[in-house]
Amino acid sequence: MQKKGSHMLFTIPDYYKEFECIADKCEDTCCAGWQIVIDKESLKKYTKVKGDFRKRLWRSIDWFQGTFKQDKEKRCAFLNERNLCDLYLSQGEEGFCKTCREYPRHTEEFEGVREITLSISCPEVARILMNRMEPVRFFYEEKEGEEEFEDFDPFLYSILEDARKEMIAILQNRNIAITDRILLVLGMAHDMQGRMNRQEMFACSDVITKYTTEKALQFVKDYQKKMAYKENDMAFAHAMFQHLFELELLREEWGILLAETEDLLYQDELIYGVIKDEFCNYLQDKLQEDVQDAINIYIHLEQLLVYFLFTYFPGAVYDGEIYAKAQLAVYCVWMIYEIWMARWLKNEKFIDLEEMTELVYRFSREVEHSDLNLRKVERILSKKWFLK
Repeated sequence: MQKKGSHMLFTIPDYYKEFECIADKCEDTCCAGWQIVIDKESLKKYTKVKGDFRKRLWRSIDWFQGTFKQDKEKRCAFLNERNLCDLYLSQGEEGFCKTCREYPRHTEEFEGVREITLSISCPEVARILMNRMEPVRFFYEEKEGEEEFEDFDPFLYSILEDARKEMIAILQNRNIAITDRILLVLGMAHDMQGRMNRQEMFACSDVITKYTTEKALQFVKDYQKKMAYKENDMAFAHAMFQHLFELELLREEWGILLAETEDLLYQDELIYGVIKDEFCNYLQDKLQEDVQDAINIYIHLEQLLVYFLFTYFPGAVYDGEIYAKAQLAVYCVWMIYEIWMARWLKNEKFIDLEEMTELVYRFSREVEHSDLNLRKVERILSKKWFLK
């Protein structure tokens, strides 16, 4: 459905204006590794390009698929050896299609609301977020805008918005252990899913309130103690990690990294436990370092959890998968943590913030930039529940 000239509420994170593309200074490029889809308006514009560049433009577009062609290394046909865009150099900013013009901005749209985040698949955005110590805040501004959205239940959307607000407040409460914060968020989503499945959506408000209480916090603490004796840590972690092999592979080196992580971590339950403890101790020691790029693992995990939750949780208004959306945020951050742990082990028990940031944006590129991958992860998580 589309409406023109409507008043819309725009939402952006407070670090949105900090971003500035660093072009050829970037250690990676957004013009390789995935197909760049061209919007219809830009395709039409490209047919009218004249001059010497016209012939190259026509040869470099797959007009049937509506995408830019790629070379054997999956680099865009316009990406030159300096990692600059020849289309931009020839035609200026007007030469960009919608995808290239907007990236790394990620937009989720609902009736009367447009939420714009910055994707951590961009190395510079990942660096901004991983270096940020303050809790993320979100700005709201109402202005004219053209809407394009699917029909959905506004009551459910309102409930999801209320829940997400409280979930983010919980995740940013640094007086609570990060594992407790995660379980509170999962517990809230789990119970909301139950109410929805029983068509008791009006009861969700009580669920949201319940998980902001001291009683709920004590419940998750007791839950962790109980489950500590029942779970095989490595078996569960390995099973969840293996789902990453089921996803569409966008870059060959990502498959190598996954195989390497699996070999390093998931061979023996006792060894896995020792690795986890030593890595945790390493990160605790890093907390004490008084340097600009010191690792504060609790803050890094918080920022990533808030990022994934804010971006994807309201999408449950379209499919009703409330719990799967919350689990998606936790799953992605958990897998990133496992990959950090494997890299630390490979580096003879050393990792710095720069390397952690690199692994964040590489994970995001593989999982977030494939609709097929996101759908597959959500399908998995709609059947495999963390809470038992």
